[in-house]
Amino acid sequence: MSDDRAAGREVNLAVRRLLQAGREMQGALARRLGVRVTDVQAVDHVVSSADPLGPVELGNRLGMRSASATVLVDRMVAAGHLERGPDPRDGRRVVLRATDHAREEVRQALAPLVDQVAQIASRLMTTRRAPCSTSSTPSP
Repeated sequence: MSDDRAAGREVNLAVRRLLQAGREMQGALARRLGVRVTDVQAVDHVVSSADPLGPVELGNRLGMRSASATVLVDRMVAAGHLERGPDPRDGRRVVLRATDHAREEVRQALAPLVDQVAQIASRLMTTRRAPCSTSSTPSP
């Protein structure tokens, strides 16, 4: 097998592992918050979208029909995770926003993971700096 093919397979495997880790994290977050994975995905889409999303666009992103998206949004509004409001650019259109309550719940649920990642990154940076600091000599 050529080096290029081997490298391509390694990249492919790394991408699949990353995607799997993302799915596992969404599942863990949903369990921790006591909601469905689809609810976590919905909040993520609403928060990360460059443009305001309405219920139909959210449903499209989640692969749902309009009626199912409406049920999802109704449930999430009732739970205090999303709120409906007028589109700032077109007041006739309804858009969704994540509530402060939802943002805080997600922040608290992810805090241990964020702390662990920060600790790992700090250890990696220390490990990377160690060889540099021992090999460099101060200039007079």
